[in-house]
Parts: sequence; structure tokens; C-alpha cells
Amino acid sequence: MSPKLTTTFSYYLLFIVLGILLPSLGLLLPSLAEQSGSSIKQISLLFSAASLGRLSGALLAGRLLDRMRGHPLMAVTLIFIAGIAILMPFAPFLWLLIGLYFAFGLTQAIIDVGANTLIIWIHKDKVAPFMNALHLSFGIGAFISPLIISRALDISNGTEWAYWFMAVVTLPSMIWFFRLPSPSSPEKDKTLEPRPAPPYLLILLVLFFGFYVSAEAGFSGWIYSYALKSGIADAKNAAYLTSAFFAAYTFGRLIAIPIATRVAPKLILVVDFIISIIGLSLMLIFREIPAFTWLGTLLAGFGMASIFPTALAFAEKRMMVTGRITSFFFVGGSLGGILTPWLIGQLFESIGPIVVLIVILSICVMALALLALLILTASSQTQAKPNTHV
Repeated sequence: MSPKLTTTFSYYLLFIVLGILLPSLGLLLPSLAEQSGSSIKQISLLFSAASLGRLSGALLAGRLLDRMRGHPLMAVTLIFIAGIAILMPFAPFLWLLIGLYFAFGLTQAIIDVGANTLIIWIHKDKVAPFMNALHLSFGIGAFISPLIISRALDISNGTEWAYWFMAVVTLPSMIWFFRLPSPSSPEKDKTLEPRPAPPYLLILLVLFFGFYVSAEAGFSGWIYSYALKSGIADAKNAAYLTSAFFAAYTFGRLIAIPIATRVAPKLILVVDFIISIIGLSLMLIFREIPAFTWLGTLLAGFGMASIFPTALAFAEKRMMVTGRITSFFFVGGSLGGILTPWLIGQLFESIGPIVVLIVILSICVMALALLALLILTASSQTQAKPNTHV
């Protein structure tokens, strides 16, 4: 296997680990409430702490990547993640758990931004299929995470085994990244033509990532409550509906890998949003019919699946993607992921469950309009380069 592919597969392993770590809080929340003597309302502050940590980590990661070698940075960050996980079961106070989860979110964001940036530096304008495979790896980790965490909780009286497993699972990547040569930033490669990011294009892309993550986080976070409160499903089937979304999401990322080798990112993004909008529209128009809720959920999951990795590939074709640039994209996404689920929560009781569909559909339509503006802007930018594949 070539060094480039060896390095790429190391990122896939790293993203499986990240997929195991990120969804774990939801399963561990009741145990952490008992551990700290907190109510569920109080312990839910851990979600906010982790989100703020990820936002801070996204800002920090870009600066670190542009100043340090990427792989040692990943390895040291994994050491911190393992240390935080080891300490977590011994935190008896809510304030201490809040601090640890802020640090947990921050370090996970450095891994997230780091792997996405480094894989772009390796594959450059050929990154699209590799980027989709990277995010598929996250889906694999997120799929197995509940199975492992729930089993760990079954065999212990607290959270020890769950967090200690998270610490142990970081070890292979941690050791490997200390030994693996790091790719260089494109800014340091004198053979590459400089492609500075026009400020207006960068702002549009940051807004785009914010819109997309808003839609994904809003739908995945609220589809269970929507189905339950609207009477479409009981608790068991509402949970199955959430699983169906992530199953379609994972399948969509798998299908996107071969498609990305043949189809331009801009076309994939347009089709993705059209599929998502069709699914959400069916759910809204035929909201009294459970079959259309299931169909719409599957279409939404499939359509949203490859948007984030494809958008990164889209950006790479139009500017030199440095660590700082990638961090801006993730900050936009983090803000969207925080604000939209909160907004839906504020309106859910006053307007009713239908607000979930109205907000997410509106965001998808706005994101598609923003994408059209991005394509037009990027096309005018590259008119002088007729051979550029946009």
C-alpha cells in the first residue's frame, strides 16, 4: 500500500474512534446525573459545555495546524482525550463534569478539523471520494458506539468501563500518529499556485456550512420528539424512526464514495438538497400519514449524508484550504448546530411539533439558494480558466 493510502486509512481509523466518542453523552447522561447528584435538567448542561468546547476547538485547531506538524498534534490531542476519559468517572461534582466535557468537546474538535484538513492536503483536488469515505468511517463509529457503551454500562455499576473503553480505543491511533510522517500545508508547497480565499466566497461558504449543520442537527435531534408528540409513532417506533434516519445517512455516505469519483461536487450538492427538500415536503404535506413520515425521513437522511464532505471538496476546488480556513467552516457549522436545535426547542410547545418540519425545510431551501449563489460566484471566478473542473 502506498504511503498516501496508508495515511488515508489512518484517518479512517481515527474517525471511527471519533464516531464512538461523540454520541456517547446521550447514553451516559442518566448515569452522570446519578454520579454528580444532579437532575436531568442540570446535567443537560453538559451538552452545552461540549458544544462550546467544540466551537473553541474548531477555532484553535486551524491555528495549530498551520503552525505545527499535523500528526504529532493528533497524537498529543488523543493523549488528552484519553486522560479526560479516565478522569470522567471520578468527577463527583457537576461543575467538574462541565469543565471536563468542555475539554472533551475541544479536543474532539481538534481531531475533527485536523483529519478533514490533512486529508485535503494529501489528496488535493481528488479528495472528494476520500472525504466521503472519511465521513462514512465516522458513521460506522457512531453506529457501534451505543452498542458498546450500553454493554459497558450493563457490566458495571457506574460509568467507569464506558469511559475507560473510550480511553483504550484511542491508543492504536495515538501510537500510529507519532510514527507517521505529516503532510505539508499547501501554503508551504512552492510548486502549488497560490489560491487565496476571496473574503466574500469564504463568508458564503461559512454560512453554507452553518445552514447545513443546522438542518442536520435540527432534524436528527428533534425527529424523535416530533414523531412522538405529533402522534405519528409511540416511543419505540419513534426511536426506530431516528435509527432509520441514521441508517439512510450511513448508506448515503457509502453510495457517495463511487459517485464522487465521477460527478462534480456542485452537482452532488444540488441533488442532495433536492432529495432532502422532497423528503421534508412529503412529511409536511402528508403529515397525518405515517408512511410518508418514514419515507421523508429516509429521503432526508440519504440526501443530507454527503453534503458536508462534498462541500469541503467543493471548497478545495476554489481556494487553498489551510487549517485556518477549515476551522472557519467548522465554526460556522458549530454555530448552526447550536442555534437551530435551541430555536426549535423554544417554539416546539407554542407552535407544536410541526415547527420541526417548517424550520428544517426552510433552512434547506435557503441553503439551496445559497448554494446556487456559490456556484454562480465560483463560476464567474474561474471563467478565465476553462479547463477547471467545477
